Amino acid sequence: MVQPMEGKLVAVTGANSGMGLATVVELARMGAEVVMICRSRTRGEEALARAREESGSGSITLMLCDLGSFASIRTFAEAFRKQFDKLDVLVNNAGVVSLKRQATEDGYEIMIGVNHLGHFLLTGELLPCLLRAEQGRIINVSSGAHKAGRIRYDDHTMMNGVNVVNGYARSKLANILFTKELARKLSGTRVTVNALHPGAVSTAIGVDRQSGFGKSVHRMLRPFFRTPQQGAATAIYLASSPDVSRMTGLYFIDRNPARVTAAASDEVEAARLWAWSEAQTGVAY
Repeated sequence: MVQPMEGKLVAVTGANSGMGLATVVELARMGAEVVMICRSRTRGEEALARAREESGSGSITLMLCDLGSFASIRTFAEAFRKQFDKLDVLVNNAGVVSLKRQATEDGYEIMIGVNHLGHFLLTGELLPCLLRAEQGRIINVSSGAHKAGRIRYDDHTMMNGVNVVNGYARSKLANILFTKELARKLSGTRVTVNALHPGAVSTAIGVDRQSGFGKSVHRMLRPFFRTPQQGAATAIYLASSPDVSRMTGLYFIDRNPARVTAAASDEVEAARLWAWSEAQTGVAY
């Protein structure tokens, strides 16, 4: 069962393409006011026009934020809090895959820096708004790739060599550990937090925008992928359905709670990652 979203405010990261854009369009169609959080103004404005056209909604706005920059996240969050008193749903959708070593503005390997630390800081900065909602929801887009993940606190820059599979997997494991620890900390509040695996989705993730590297492989594999709309279905469900209003700390696949690895269920590791993340970002929930 999916309820109308009139009167609800939703913020979506990585909203300029793929699942993020599909999530924006569908929730706007359902009546939500949606804030698209994008890094690039050019791509963001193009996506904003498309989202308004496809949804038929004028209640979509664009705000800029680079999840690879702690300073940018804090600037965005300050502007958001000035403009909006409360936030009903935060969809932490943005994700990067890098085939070569890249660093964020703050010196972290880009996959752990954006996929985990960026969203950790953003969520903490927006938590006061979520706590003021009638029933706040935080949705973290993870991946089945978490099964191969291992958190390496001694090599967060991956200076010992980049392995794209290990780098991406650890960031997706971090998403689930973050979800579980945040759910524990928010117990007794009106805010829930859940993670999801969208399936193998046909998006531009992993394609280098400057060189175009990866496009040919992406075209070849596209018939075997889900569409962005199909991949976004579980995030949309978690954002809107009353059936999950009391469910928190879970990992969903195709709208159903699913099991995760022992590593992703490790409460001690979740607490350790939380403490490390607070130390890196300087945010205290």
